Amino acid sequence: MSISPRLVDIHCHMLPGIDDGPRDWEESLVMARMAVADGMATVIVTPHQLGNHRDNEGRTIRDRTAHFQQFLDQHGVPLCVLPGADVRIEPDLIQKVRAGEVVTLADRGRYVLLELPHEIYLPLEGLLNNMHRAGLVGILSHPERNAGILREPRLVGPLVEAGCLMQVTSGSLLGHFGPESQKLSEWLLAEGLIHFVATDAHGSTARRPLLRRAFDRVAELAGHQVACDLCCSNPENIVADQPVAAGRHRPNRVGLPRWFRWKRAS
Repeated sequence: MSISPRLVDIHCHMLPGIDDGPRDWEESLVMARMAVADGMATVIVTPHQLGNHRDNEGRTIRDRTAHFQQFLDQHGVPLCVLPGADVRIEPDLIQKVRAGEVVTLADRGRYVLLELPHEIYLPLEGLLNNMHRAGLVGILSHPERNAGILREPRLVGPLVEAGCLMQVTSGSLLGHFGPESQKLSEWLLAEGLIHFVATDAHGSTARRPLLRRAFDRVAELAGHQVACDLCCSNPENIVADQPVAAGRHRPNRVGLPRWFRWKRAS
């Protein structure tokens, strides 16, 4: 049996008291220990920014992340935490990134985790073009949970062709967000339209920072190498500020029945 590489999570609400994530430092500590026990080496903490969380300033996120790292070191938790943000798509997003007010993933100035409203899909082509001109790369968080994409999943292909990267939630692959999100996750995997799997964890009892079972599920469906790419190598490239191969990457083997096709959600 092959040994899975160390996991890297690029989407995790682990900072306390800043959004709808953990309430206090003790719960954040529990989450960090949980992540390490699950095989995680690095977590990019991604509190919400813009939208209903416009008061979350970049300076606050950076300072709180540095304090959290010190807190983990003091408690002997071998986890590297880096600043980031889960950014609601708004007209002034690029300007705020350039000003340092919106935090890019790992604070490297390249990758921006983009969040659509859950209830609708908004066209992203214009934003992606403007981001590209600004030297930024967009990563769309949990497309499999967006109501508009669930109704019309073939919206994803053109976005990927336009250079957008896709991050699917680990719990979606395991059915935690319902059968339609699970089915769409598997379809995206089969179509080669996923670049990252991340936890989007919010707490220690529900939506926990666990990635290993999703890694195993991807390996079962698409092979061990694809699981390593989505849960380890591609996320590590974010941390190291290295390119992540954009576009569609269909796996050589998918453990889905040959008759599997996406059926539009009712």
